[in-house]
Amino acid sequence: MTLYLYIGRKFLKIFLGVFAGFYGIAFLLDIVEQVRQFSGTGVSIAEILHLALLKTPEAMYAILPLVMILATLALFLGLARSSELVVIRASGRSAIRSLASPVVVALLIGVVSVAAYNPIVAATKQQYEKVAQSHRQTQQNTMSVSSEGLWLRQVSETQQSVVRASEANLDGTELWNTTFINFDDDGDPVVRIEAAHAKLMDGYWELYGIKKWPLQDTNNPERDAELLERMDLPTDLTRDQIRDSFGTPNAISIWELPAFIDTLERAGFSALKHRVWLNRELAMPIMFVAMVLIGAGFTMRHTRFGRTGTMVLFSILLGFSLFFIRDFVQIFGENGQVPVLLATWSPPVVAISIAVAILLHMEDG
Repeated sequence: MTLYLYIGRKFLKIFLGVFAGFYGIAFLLDIVEQVRQFSGTGVSIAEILHLALLKTPEAMYAILPLVMILATLALFLGLARSSELVVIRASGRSAIRSLASPVVVALLIGVVSVAAYNPIVAATKQQYEKVAQSHRQTQQNTMSVSSEGLWLRQVSETQQSVVRASEANLDGTELWNTTFINFDDDGDPVVRIEAAHAKLMDGYWELYGIKKWPLQDTNNPERDAELLERMDLPTDLTRDQIRDSFGTPNAISIWELPAFIDTLERAGFSALKHRVWLNRELAMPIMFVAMVLIGAGFTMRHTRFGRTGTMVLFSILLGFSLFFIRDFVQIFGENGQVPVLLATWSPPVVAISIAVAILLHMEDG
């Protein structure tokens, strides 16, 4: 146990060091990016730093698997140079058994990343969007899905509208049991419209089964209400804007994502993209283990054998390949071309199998 604890502590320290180094680099790059985005808007240096602090966690979370493989390379190259791997083998212990502690540490880091760091990333991403939007001083069309139904906010040059629908089709272009409330520039309600069916066309909503209440210049909106079979309501919303308004799944905490998926599906929308993301996050600890095994497979050898640089290059290339293959397969899963479990769990599982084969070949020939 002493040996395992020693290697585990050493690996954890190296991982935290690599993470801190990359975090500092990402923070500096984000500062440059925020300066570029908000140049000429009067945003102060303090606000730029605030925006960069909110943006950096998301960037770091995306590259955690790469940080893991780099930490693994640093660990085993250090053990090889100090001949500690030779001592471990000479003591009668298999070098492969010494992988137990890095693998356990990687699993624990993966669990902590998903359970704790993921909600932090989601919260900082949401806060970044709010702060950035306030600095841009522009209004956007937005959408949210709740247990009460689908809510939309659409903005045009002349007015703002809030839209609520109890049901919708998969892309949000057809709504049922829909309420439209139009507001003027001062934020006062102008008119309320209820429609049995609303269909998004090019530049307008096509409404059917309508009741329309005027909310200004009247003492009795119900008395002045109109019943119409059909009408057109102008809008700046497009099909792509509605689809994109659901927000990226990484803006939702892993703890809230299952309930959001259920709400999304009950509202009549496809939650495939969110299901893929949820399973990808749950597979993150296995991905970290795969990165550890890949890194160890090429570096658990004494430096006197030579070709250390080549082996490190091979491990980095394989790790980067796995990283991008995971994203590539994820796209197929989001499009429904590959089952969700296959798209999210197969890359790390296959990578572990390849890494174990490399380890057995290197150790036993």
